[in-house]
Amino acid sequence: MQDLVTVFGGSGFVGAQVVRALAKQGWRVRVAVRQPHLAYKMRLLGDVGQIEVVQANIRNEASIRRAVEGAHAVVNAVGVLYETGRQKFQSIHAMGARNVAAVAREAGVERLVQISALGADPESGAKYARTKAMGEDAVREAFPGAVIVRPSVVFGPDDNFFNRFGELAMISPVLPLIGGGDGKLQPVFVGDVAKAIVACVTDPACAGQTYELGGPRAYSFRELMELVLAETGRKRFLVPLPFPVAALMGKAFEFLALTPWAPPLTEDQVELLKSDNVVSGTQPGLAELGIEASAVEGIVPAYLYRFRKGGQYADEVERLTAVA
Repeated sequence: MQDLVTVFGGSGFVGAQVVRALAKQGWRVRVAVRQPHLAYKMRLLGDVGQIEVVQANIRNEASIRRAVEGAHAVVNAVGVLYETGRQKFQSIHAMGARNVAAVAREAGVERLVQISALGADPESGAKYARTKAMGEDAVREAFPGAVIVRPSVVFGPDDNFFNRFGELAMISPVLPLIGGGDGKLQPVFVGDVAKAIVACVTDPACAGQTYELGGPRAYSFRELMELVLAETGRKRFLVPLPFPVAALMGKAFEFLALTPWAPPLTEDQVELLKSDNVVSGTQPGLAELGIEASAVEGIVPAYLYRFRKGGQYADEVERLTAVA
């Protein structure tokens, strides 16, 4: 086995795939999470003793220091899609990222990968994008050789995008086209993102670089909703929802952040959708890391089937219905 890599947020959607990919490459992995008792399954992603789970909170420097002790590299995969309790955009994306970078530098960590987001912009109207940009600046200042990775919307079996709208298609007669549905997104497969991060950890030539990660093509929001309906076998109306109306709905939904349920939409997410989320072409990406981007059409059907009538038996149900 190779040296130790600490992955903050390693039990999350992207983080778990990073841990799996690192383990496959023979790295020892330390998964640093706020609630380790909920992440015990992470050890199953590697060989016996290869993966350990420790408690850490990126808002607490002492816990970061314990988590990075003896680590060759650090990956910060911590992020939030909406604010709740003490988990605020500013404290996680900006201050937390700065804490991880500063402590890692102090501890003598050789490589740091900071997972940011495509569209990170200090001038953005969305707090999510502004604080992601602030985090990038703070990381660069504390750890100049850090690698910044900016993925577009990340998709995969446990994603919060296709699954959300697939579930909505089950219960609602309409799917909303926020802002008219013309905004562009370039979804990137979570497995490709994980491979990219492992490459950044492994290759010293990546130091100081910023990578923009997107899939092989861009889609309009309308096209993605049409794909969801096609793969779930649902006939639903696609209804344009003007940004002001969507923002009001998002603000109304934010009370769910106080409950165990995630809000389906927030005002800040509506603000994000006002700008296209596609790679600029001015920064290196998956191709420069030797990774061929996976297409949405080749992966999403494998997990959206659960939202069909009959779930995994949908094809058999359709066949029996036709016979009857």
